[in-house]
Amino acid sequence: MTRPLSGTQYELTFGEYRATIASVGATLRSLTFQGRDLVVPFDADTVRPAYRGAALAPWPNRIGGGAYRFDGVLQQVPLTEPERGNALHGLASWLDFGAIEQTPSRVTLAATIVAQPGYPHRIEVEVVYELRESGLYSAITGANSGPDAAPWGTGPHPYLVAGDGHVDDWSLLLPADEVLEVTPDTLLPLGLASVDTANEGAWDFREARTIGDVFIDHAFTSLTRDASGNASVEVRTADGQGVAITWDAVCPWVQVHTADQPQPELHPELHRVGLAVEPMTCPPDAFNSGTDLIVLAPGESHTAGWTISAL
Repeated sequence: MTRPLSGTQYELTFGEYRATIASVGATLRSLTFQGRDLVVPFDADTVRPAYRGAALAPWPNRIGGGAYRFDGVLQQVPLTEPERGNALHGLASWLDFGAIEQTPSRVTLAATIVAQPGYPHRIEVEVVYELRESGLYSAITGANSGPDAAPWGTGPHPYLVAGDGHVDDWSLLLPADEVLEVTPDTLLPLGLASVDTANEGAWDFREARTIGDVFIDHAFTSLTRDASGNASVEVRTADGQGVAITWDAVCPWVQVHTADQPQPELHPELHRVGLAVEPMTCPPDAFNSGTDLIVLAPGESHTAGWTISAL
């Protein structure tokens, strides 16, 4: 049998949840509850579009110009977002992960980020996906198996689907007090602003409301959390059904993107079909700013996790 372009497929089941994980990028390829999509899926024999469902490491989001200085040494990684001149979403998203544990409801995938120009560190990456009564729990662990300290950040890249329609039709609950404003051309950070004043309040979704034609491709922080320290973003249709993603304080940031395409007429199948909601351990360009950047000492590991649930 020919192996699909997205890699080996792992089918998970628990109750009325179903998930398919693809080995390339340890990618969440599909997730359903009672037969309805909770994330935007893609075909197994397709090159994954728009980082949909990928595990992001050793950095989420962007490094401006792909250049950064760490431990006094200037490093340059490849520009994987050439239209903006940035390095986007790390080095793990196109690695082919192998399964080291599998049950009907759980799989653990592993791969190694090898030392290379621009990132001279060896990181063992494990990605866990487990269906539970509460939904799909997933976590990314990075362990530094090299001889020197290494910069690290991580996060997922699911495009949430509330139900029928498009992003414009759904309501969003995003409990964040601050948004990171960015340059319009490179989407690199300018500074934090209050959501009630930034963009005339258009990014203030602390009370659920319809997204409409609002464009979002920004990182949010100062999150409201429950008594257990968890934050949740919810997306719902008009009749109240939907999907939520929940995570703990290990991720103080969340990137939200309305999946706008510069030329929607050329890619209607991608334009505003899902809402990317990406809990992150650090903000965009953290390799340069140092904000919430994790530094893994030799032998040290770090884990961040989140749960996607049907509403």
